[in-house]
Amino acid sequence: MNTHRLAVNIKSLAGWLLVTFAAAALGAWASRDAPQFYAALNKPDWAPPAGVFGPAWTVLYLLMAIAAWQVWRVRGFSTAPRTLGLYLVQLAANALWSWLFFGWHMGAAAFAEVLLLWALILATTIAFWKVHRLAGAMLLPYLGWVTFASALTFACWQRNPQLLG
Repeated sequence: MNTHRLAVNIKSLAGWLLVTFAAAALGAWASRDAPQFYAALNKPDWAPPAGVFGPAWTVLYLLMAIAAWQVWRVRGFSTAPRTLGLYLVQLAANALWSWLFFGWHMGAAAFAEVLLLWALILATTIAFWKVHRLAGAMLLPYLGWVTFASALTFACWQRNPQLLG
């Protein structure tokens, strides 16, 4: 690989990392008080401790950014606008969930939105898979985690009408 191409790859990877972690930061901003709020919730026995979420999401966001970068490397943004556009839409939906659940304490809206997010992730995974199988595979842990998060969102909403009315 020549030096110019390596520089382009590094810059583009940095760009996808920046976009992805910007969405993560937006969601984290809504979750500033999440540890206290999460501790106050009546959670099912299978709910993970609060300390699991940060590391899990960090790994997932890293995988997501690398997957998007892989698709960009194969197709570029101009030849894969729907695929990468779908990625950006699901990224926005991802950030919105934190606002609905942790920021605004809207349990029903958070549950409805996480179902939409799940569908967007599935569509993005399929679209990525068609372009680059590894990129699609890299989104499978994210899909699995959001499947689990959907069940947890529902359980917390149902158990906490006073906090997530």
